[in-house]
Amino acid sequence: MTRALTVKEVLKQKKKTFAFKGKWKEAFGEPERTGVWFIWGKSGNGKTSFVMQLCKQLCEFDRVAYNSLEEGDSLTMQNTLKRYGMNEVNKSFYLLNGENMRELSDRLDKRKSVNIVVIDSFQYTQMNYKEYIRFKEAHKDKLIIFISHAAGTAPRGSAAQSVMYDATLKIWVEGFKAFSKGRFIGEKGNYTIWEEGANKYWGEE
Repeated sequence: MTRALTVKEVLKQKKKTFAFKGKWKEAFGEPERTGVWFIWGKSGNGKTSFVMQLCKQLCEFDRVAYNSLEEGDSLTMQNTLKRYGMNEVNKSFYLLNGENMRELSDRLDKRKSVNIVVIDSFQYTQMNYKEYIRFKEAHKDKLIIFISHAAGTAPRGSAAQSVMYDATLKIWVEGFKAFSKGRFIGEKGNYTIWEEGANKYWGEE
């Protein structure tokens, strides 16, 4: 059993955060650099574009590994990387060709492994909630970002919904905007992925 902490002891702890600026800070504040983030949304609403923009932003702080469970290193993934200029962060961004969760866990256990991993998608991991908790607890020193399919406005599947509730930062993508639904919210609370598409979708001038 771990020792209980006093309020002063808790408040003295210094947590590492992402010092976001501009529209990233307006949407998500300065989130902690460890824990779980969960991103979900319907197809055709800008989810892939947002994830790539987010990865480029995170590459300014640390290395990012993207575990492409759905597409691997297929032509569509190559085209996605080209479309969003991921070659600009070539030395900080790594594509993993669909590693299963045991392989990924082994990779994260290695010395000098990446501190940020994006998993696309949660449904393709085939994890239940208990398996997710074990994976999360095994890698407390990492930032784990799950991408999820949606069923209506909810993540698809009961396990995905439970993970969403557990995540420290929950991001819902709709109409080319990403909305912070978690514990880190900036002054604006949302991020515009594509201005023209967002204006058309939301009826803004």
